[in-house]
Order: sequence, then C-alpha cells, then structure tokens
Amino acid sequence: MKPVIALVGRPNVGKSTLFNRLTRSRAALVADFPGLTRDRHYGEGRIGGEAFLVVDTGGFEPVARDGILHEMAKQTKQAIAESDVVVFLVDARQGITPHDKAIADHLRRSGCPILLVVNKAEGMSYTVAAPDFYEMGLGEPITISSAHGDGVHTMLEQALEKCRQPEKYPAETDGEPDPGEERVRLAIVGRPNVGKSTLVNTLLGEERVIAFDSPGTTRDAIEIPLERDGGQYLLIDTAGLRRKGKVFHAMEKFSVVKTLQAISDAHVVLLLLDARQDISEQDAHIGGFILESGRALVVAVNKCDGLSADTRQQLKNTVERKLPFLSFARFHYISALKATGTTALMRSVRSAYTAAMANLATPRLTRVLKDAIDHQPPPRGSGRARPKMRYAHQGGKNPPIVVVHGNGLDKVSQDYKRYLERHFRDAFSLIGTPLRVEFRTGRNPFVS
Repeated sequence: MKPVIALVGRPNVGKSTLFNRLTRSRAALVADFPGLTRDRHYGEGRIGGEAFLVVDTGGFEPVARDGILHEMAKQTKQAIAESDVVVFLVDARQGITPHDKAIADHLRRSGCPILLVVNKAEGMSYTVAAPDFYEMGLGEPITISSAHGDGVHTMLEQALEKCRQPEKYPAETDGEPDPGEERVRLAIVGRPNVGKSTLVNTLLGEERVIAFDSPGTTRDAIEIPLERDGGQYLLIDTAGLRRKGKVFHAMEKFSVVKTLQAISDAHVVLLLLDARQDISEQDAHIGGFILESGRALVVAVNKCDGLSADTRQQLKNTVERKLPFLSFARFHYISALKATGTTALMRSVRSAYTAAMANLATPRLTRVLKDAIDHQPPPRGSGRARPKMRYAHQGGKNPPIVVVHGNGLDKVSQDYKRYLERHFRDAFSLIGTPLRVEFRTGRNPFVS
C-alpha cells in the first residue's frame, strides 16, 4: 500500500492547488471561490522512486451539524481517518482564524500525524509568515506557496517521513504497470439532482460522495475505483448539466467543462434520467453530446421505486419516443436509493465496454459489407454510376470505426451510411456502442 496524505483546511486556503501540484495534474477544480471542492478527491503522486496517494478535501467545518457543510465535514473526517498523515493548510496572509483553531482541535483528537503548512507565503520571509502559527501547538510550521511551488518539495519529504515505513511502503519503480490502465472508465452524467451521487454510493456500498437533496451538490468530477463482480472500474461522478442559459456562476461553468471532459475521456457513459421528471430537451442534448463523442452508453432511468406497472410502461414509451437516436444503448429502470436494478445495469456497462473495444476481423467485415450491399445496394447518383464498395477493415475502437474502400464513395448518402452502421452493429452484436463508417475512394488510374 502507498502512503496516504490528506489535505485539510478551511475553504480557499489552497488545498486543490497543492493537490494539483503534488499529482502533477489539473484534476481538481481551482478558482478564487471558497467551497469549490466538496467531495474527497484522490490522486497519485511520486517523489523519486516512491509513490503516494493524495486526498483533496472540501473546506472543513468540524462543528457543522446539518446541511451541505455537515456532509462536507463527514467527507473530510473520513479522509482523515484513512490517511497516514494530515497536511493542515492555513493562510499566511490571513493569519490564525477561529476556524483554524477549531480544525486544529479536531485534528489533535483524531490522533493522526499532523504537518502544519502555512500556504500563500510567496514573497514573505519565514519570520513574517510562520511565527503566529506556533501558538496552535502543532509543531514547527512549514511555509510554502502551492501556486508557485516554493517549499513544496521540502514539505512533501517531511510528510512522507511521518508515515514512511519501509516494510509497509516499498518504493515502486517507474517500470511497473499502472493498474488504472485496466479499469473501465465509467462516467455517470445527467441533469442536476437525478441521483448520480446516490448511485455512486450504492455501487460502492459506502457513503463515498455527498448525496444531498439539492441540485448542484457535486461540482467536480470525482474518480473512484470500484471492483465489482470481478470487473475493475473507475467511477466518475460528475456535476449535473443544466441548460446553457441557466449556467450563471463561473464555478458552475468550470463544472460543466469538467463533466464534458469526463464524457470525452470515458470508456462508457451512464446517462441517468429521473423517472419523476419529464424527459427534457436537456436530457436529449446530453445524449447527443455522448453520441457525438462516440462513447459507449448505458441509459438508466432512476427513482422507479413505487411506480405502478401502467406508469412504468408509459415512462418506457416516453423515453423511447423522445430519445430514439440512443436506441443502440440498453435502457434500465432502477432505484439508486433502494439498490434495485444495479446488477443488471453493471452487466450492461461491461457489455458496452466490450462492444466498444471489439476487434473486428477484415474478412468478416468484408463479408458483412457484401451482405448489406446484396440486401440493399447503394443508390445511384443523378446521372452517375452506382458507388462500388470493395472491402472493409477496422479503423479504430471506442467507438468502433469501419473503413470502407471502393470507387465513387464520396457521393454515398447519409441515409445509406446510417444503414451500413446499423447493419454492421447488428451483425457483430455491438450493443451499447455507436459505430462509425468512413469511406475511402480509390484514385482512378485512367484519370491524368
């Protein structure tokens, strides 16, 4: 196991900026807004030959008793409990606050090793930035600038020294395979408050992300490993996507960008709908973006518990009527809260991934192409010869791409192209993934 370093502090002291620097990524949202991070966010870092895990947390309110601040505090307390060392960040420019003292009291009671780190100390001498923080009784403060990198390497070495146990944390070599490469990246997307975080918690069997009855609770795209039925997954809980005209705040715009990026980077996308709300244009827009991105797809209609048989059938008819362009995907009717339907749902996720990554042999592709042409030849252009399709081969995965070679293919209609896509998908049983057909027209050797 790798050492686990939790970054803890009140809002806007630079935890996410430090997380991004330690993981050499931009995985955590960073903006000049307090409270941007809400869930635990994990990342991997490395110093020399030693790897470690970093946990970014939301602004810590240890005395919060209800509401979203209480849910955020529960996430932070869980991060503290599972860490080997806590990096307690404070702000050099604001000095000690009552909020800092409340966090320090909680950390002392936790019994976890603590490293007091004074952030935003760029341009300040140690004698100016650090002395006030000695009164917190947490040992010698370390001054850094997470934005500029000043002092971060020294801080990291001291943090690892507090939890380094050679027999427990052997150094890893850069040549070892990354186990995350074998995981199915599953992005869970949908409108706000459809139950995405509840579904993530249900699949994990623990309250891993904040599930709160208020739209916009999730702001970042949170990645969480999952092992289920022998399969390895990386769940990506995303912020709800509202219509463009309703996205007002800058931090929400950042969240939308992160969600769209999560879709593009996923192997499979799970589009979550709400059975208690109408299927909206926004649901169709999200589905359209997933289709344009070429991602494998499973659609789940949530909150179906308690619906009568007639209501459920009406719901299915409505979904099929309003989202006909997603007919290549499997649809499931579930309750994330009651954990009903999730086993079949994950089987469809695995099937969609298998279809998206399928190897399509050239001889069989060509035979399927000829069968399609025999059943329905491509239409002639006005006053032109009929396009001639000679053979097909695979040109890519996720989504599967079939490249068709022949003559005069630049005039093939979009309708016939869609016909070929359906024919190839049916022939290879590629359920759950879009499939794209591309044409390559050979040069006529008799044309100078």
